[in-house]
Amino acid sequence: MSDSSLCPCNSGLLYKECCQPLHQHTRVAEDAEKLMRSRYSAFQLGLVDYLLETLHPSKRHPGEREALQKSISQTEWLGLKIIDHKEANNLAEVEFVAFYDDDPLGQLRERSRFTREAGRWFYHDGLFLPPLKLGRNEVCFCGSGKKFKQCHGS
Repeated sequence: MSDSSLCPCNSGLLYKECCQPLHQHTRVAEDAEKLMRSRYSAFQLGLVDYLLETLHPSKRHPGEREALQKSISQTEWLGLKIIDHKEANNLAEVEFVAFYDDDPLGQLRERSRFTREAGRWFYHDGLFLPPLKLGRNEVCFCGSGKKFKQCHGS
């Protein structure tokens, strides 16, 4: 990505100011939402090592790398929408919808659970939720600023 590219996580920030420092290990995610955003960006950018490093050690299994690589190669992610973020002590939940190219538009809606250990957040697991109903006059999830019906809803 170029230095002037917006971050894939739809934060509205430049990648170099948002997820890149986490991907390059020059900064750690200060909360679970930022880790969630960085993991979404890592999926979009094919950063399998980062995805494995931020997965809780108890959830890492043989074959995980191959499964991630397969998922990345088969999915074109289009946008991320954070719905809710709750944090208490060293536990957090982030509800989000990640949109992907499919016919019709695909959604991965999940309530993810995160744990913080030794000052670092890790993705633990998630509960899949039903897809969001998208209003045709809502602003599109992709960050274009257009109405959904004039962008990905057409």
